[in-house]
Amino acid sequence: MSAGMAVQKGLRDVVVATTSISDIDGERGRLVYRGYEIGDLVENHTFEDVLHLLLVGELPQDAAAGSTRPGQHERLNAILSGMRDVPHYVKELLRLLPAEVDPMSALRTSVSALTVDGPPWPPTLEQAAEIIAKVPTLVAYRHRVRRGLAPVDPDPALSLAANYLYMLTGERPGESKVRALDAYLVLTAEHSMNASTFAARVTISTQSDLVSAAATAIGTLKGPLHGGAPSEVSHMLNEIGEKDRAEAYLRGILERGERIMGFGHRVYRTRDPRAIALASVARKLAGDEPWFDLALHVEEVATRLLEEYKPGRRLYTNVEFYAAAVLNAIELPPELFTPTFAVSRTGGWMAHMLEQAADNQIIRPWALYQGPEREPATA
Repeated sequence: MSAGMAVQKGLRDVVVATTSISDIDGERGRLVYRGYEIGDLVENHTFEDVLHLLLVGELPQDAAAGSTRPGQHERLNAILSGMRDVPHYVKELLRLLPAEVDPMSALRTSVSALTVDGPPWPPTLEQAAEIIAKVPTLVAYRHRVRRGLAPVDPDPALSLAANYLYMLTGERPGESKVRALDAYLVLTAEHSMNASTFAARVTISTQSDLVSAAATAIGTLKGPLHGGAPSEVSHMLNEIGEKDRAEAYLRGILERGERIMGFGHRVYRTRDPRAIALASVARKLAGDEPWFDLALHVEEVATRLLEEYKPGRRLYTNVEFYAAAVLNAIELPPELFTPTFAVSRTGGWMAHMLEQAADNQIIRPWALYQGPEREPATA
């Protein structure tokens, strides 16, 4: 590469693709999936609806008004509910992995062992839906065998969110927990060209298969700079414990010059729209789940203190803050926070991989060489 070409470390502010899947407006705090505001999707649609939107390009309700993609909605529904189980050899692999193998590593390894019907290229909607359907089963199966519990078979009659909780706990979940998890899944399913999505698009751009690209994305999400933030927020909320302890605890963080977890975002310069939507869900469910009541209070106190200590910095709650509250309220252990993020984000990954494949060119950037220059050897 020529030394005169500019280097953008981390590809910051570099546009690498066009997309019709989602858009982020950081200044105005907007996130849209295919033109639909994220708040509207959370309030009025299920995770299954959103998967239809991401993968097919329209909501199931659009189909009733004259779909441009006849038959795809029905096929997608059938796969998402009916293809949740995984082969015996994959279950055996999950059983044989040592206990010290963490859940994200187990998910990455088991996803890479999957096979889906059809040719590896170009990828199909059916292949994408099958992987989405199986990821929650992989997470839940590994979680239970790692704890010495009998695995729970998926129930095709349950929604994706309800079935995931059922497979994790062995009990039919209450409506408030299902609603909270479904909202979380909707809000974290897609977020434009984030690190794991970019990694997936790079892999699929080589004409590799969806399974390999999904494993690539999971490996990227595993990094704490991408998928680990809700665990830190959860630790903070656990340490606060009671509302009357919030101000002293948060003042202590700020006096030590430390960061309050769950506040601020690299893209959004106002409140993260996903946090706004999850907060709305939290307010409706606060009477059922004490975690939501605590989170709402901590947000109020932290916002006031941040303005006091860091005036004008525009530090607001991000999605990780309320994600931690949701995941705690539905009684997920912290080690399942990032795998549950993967359950959701697989939908966005698959939509991007199908989009990449439909108009493909291998993603192959340059690097600027800064190593030594040596004279060639002479005979």
